[in-house]
Amino acid sequence: MSSNSGIQIPSRLPLLCTHDGVLLPGSTMRISVDTARNMQLVKSRLLKGTSLKSTIIGVIPNTRDPEHDSDELPSLHSIGTAGLAVQVVGSNWPKPHYTLLITGLCRFRVTQLLRERPFPVAEVEQLDKLEQYTEGGQADGELGELSQRFYQAAVQLVGMLDMSVPVVAKLRRLLDSLPRETLPDVLASMIRTSNKEKLQVLDAVDLEERFKKALPLLTRQIEGLKLLQKTRKLRPDDDKRVLAIRKGGVFPGRQFSLDEEVEDEDGDDTAMLEKKVKAAAMPEAALRVCLKELKRLKKMPQSMPEYALTHNYLEMMVELPWSKSTTDCLDIRAARVLLDNDHYAMEKLKRRVLEYLAVRQLKSTLKGPILCFVGPPGVGKTSVGRSIARTLGREFHRIALGGVCDQSDIRGHRRTYVGSMPGRIINGLKTVGVNNPVFLLDEVDKLGKSLQGDPAAALLEVLDPEQNHSFTDHYLNVPFDLSQVLFIATANTAATIPPALLDRMEVLQVPGYTQEEKVEIAHRHLIPHQLEQHGLTPQQLQIPQDTTKDIISKYTREAGVRSLERKIGAICRAVAVKVAEGHKVSRAESPTEQHIKQSVPEEDSGIASPPEMPIVIDHIALKDILGPPVFEMEVSERLTLPGVAIGLAWTPMGGEIMFVEASRMEGDGQLTLTGQLGDVMKESAHLAISWLRSNAKTYLLANGSADPLEGTDIHLHFPAGAVTKDGPSAGVTIVTCLASLLSGRLVRSDVAMTGEITLRGLVLPVGGIKDKVLAAHRANLKRVIIPKRNEKDLEEIPAHVRADLDFVFASTLDEVLNAAFDGGFPAAVNHPQVVSKL
Repeated sequence: MSSNSGIQIPSRLPLLCTHDGVLLPGSTMRISVDTARNMQLVKSRLLKGTSLKSTIIGVIPNTRDPEHDSDELPSLHSIGTAGLAVQVVGSNWPKPHYTLLITGLCRFRVTQLLRERPFPVAEVEQLDKLEQYTEGGQADGELGELSQRFYQAAVQLVGMLDMSVPVVAKLRRLLDSLPRETLPDVLASMIRTSNKEKLQVLDAVDLEERFKKALPLLTRQIEGLKLLQKTRKLRPDDDKRVLAIRKGGVFPGRQFSLDEEVEDEDGDDTAMLEKKVKAAAMPEAALRVCLKELKRLKKMPQSMPEYALTHNYLEMMVELPWSKSTTDCLDIRAARVLLDNDHYAMEKLKRRVLEYLAVRQLKSTLKGPILCFVGPPGVGKTSVGRSIARTLGREFHRIALGGVCDQSDIRGHRRTYVGSMPGRIINGLKTVGVNNPVFLLDEVDKLGKSLQGDPAAALLEVLDPEQNHSFTDHYLNVPFDLSQVLFIATANTAATIPPALLDRMEVLQVPGYTQEEKVEIAHRHLIPHQLEQHGLTPQQLQIPQDTTKDIISKYTREAGVRSLERKIGAICRAVAVKVAEGHKVSRAESPTEQHIKQSVPEEDSGIASPPEMPIVIDHIALKDILGPPVFEMEVSERLTLPGVAIGLAWTPMGGEIMFVEASRMEGDGQLTLTGQLGDVMKESAHLAISWLRSNAKTYLLANGSADPLEGTDIHLHFPAGAVTKDGPSAGVTIVTCLASLLSGRLVRSDVAMTGEITLRGLVLPVGGIKDKVLAAHRANLKRVIIPKRNEKDLEEIPAHVRADLDFVFASTLDEVLNAAFDGGFPAAVNHPQVVSKL
């Protein structure tokens, strides 16, 4: 099988020492080059060489530990492989290095090392003849028997693999076309072997010895595959599978290896995923898509990037609750008791939930309602949504929409993007695990808009009962039924919600609490909760109702109860300090110290005695803990001069009282407006001036001149100048303030008013009446002037608030002025109203 003539390698070869593995003749491997000698070899020999001879180098296995490598040339292994450098690739990251693709040609023996610097060069003796790869001869005797056994074992190994894989089919063809003497090197480079075992094959110069070294390695691989086939689960579509073959050429191309465990786990995972898909009870369209993706997944190598994306998609699909739901608790009496225990007042919200339960009893296929709770902060919109879920026996999930400005948060990302994921709606359904939860869309009025789209527009499909039965998330790309989900949105104001979105929701106004309601809420819920949070008991701390009223009126002036809860928490912390100090003193005292304490007066002992229990918070202790009252300002003190009136304003935080001040000075009839007023409020001020100038003689405001503003400048100011103000409801207040200024009469100190005016002196209705009236009640005002057409809105106000206030319903400014001043605001001549005959 050898001859003296034929292809010869050069007698002098540059040597490449490698830690990466063992290059065998007939195989191809990639070698990373980063040492100084090897880098110099590549630069001087491979990159600058111009002949085929310059691309042939000697590859010597370096048996030294790479971690303890040094600049000194290691002792060279006596046997190496002459290789042809097929490709050279350089890179500077993470450090300068080259990657060589080298094909093994034949063995050689190092006879003499000629030089070490800048790279080793040695005199070599060729051991294998290159014509062995082209000339096929049949061996006789023991060598022929060994080669036949090796060939049969190689055919058996390939037969156990999946022939549909191109690399396996190529290997099968190579077994028939390659000479038998090349098979040990080729097969040993492919199967799972250690570098030490490959080194033994490399050192086997004698062909018979080489067959003997490689045959046990091949037999071991076959036995491992047989054992794996017996232990793994059989699948009808998986009679023969490739076990972790790295795709590539065999000879003279790249290696492939057999990794049984990883592929077996992957096969089991795919089978488990297929079972989950069939057991998920998906709709027909979703099932069809999943089976198609599953079929693609089975044909896809695990190393492909799309494998993980497809696998994650199928995992998401099987985890969604396509047909899982909870059974609603339809007991109306139990629901009423539960809602009353969780929340005080809020009758409108409770009635709406009970109506839904009643209809669900009569019709089981009722679609989930889409509610929107609009009210100031701290009134319990979010907590009542949680109570509704507990009342119905459903799962609860909260989605915070404040500041969301990307429509993909709602609809998800398309799977073509890197890092794609479903939207918050689908993720929420996956979290709760049922298809009929209660979804709370918190702060829906604070959605943003950006270049990534408008999330409010994406919510149109979610919150539309006619469309959400087939909601399509971009990630899933199949319809999902949201019609059984009970959506509850919360907002502080409906003004910033797009009209199209607001039209799809049933808006329920949640007004602020009255003082009496806050007292009840504090003693039913807030105080017990804060006592529990601070480790106190009712036997240690008591807060009387009078103290609670002082906290509400003097320290918290708000529509909700958040500030009230914080103040109660501050009281609990102060009491906890006293209780903890008392415990420490009592524990530290010994019997002798107790006797001394009894004999020494308390003021001389310097040791504080434990406080008496329970600690009752009165108005003195309240001032010590919370400081001076924040809102201890009498309204009457602000109305000591003409030109001041009290208006009522609505804000997202609830209703508020608003002072309007006016002053006059010598000038040329100009009007100055301050207080960060909006355009609508400025127009109301000009309307008020025009109406008063046209009716100056009627109400004796002219002082003998035709124009009350002749030689006079008017300055109109709205205090709290840092707060932006706008809206038409301050019109009557501005007229009253200016009438007081021009007439020199004081406005009643217990009167507040609201209403829009016209140039003809009519009073038009405004919104937010309930919040405004509650603000007047909190400020201890006694009379409220509202438009006549807002009389119907008083039905929403609690009866005890209506009993405490005197309501004046005005349709003209004349009625407003008569109610705002003591003794009325009489006109000089009362013109009878003329009815038009036209």
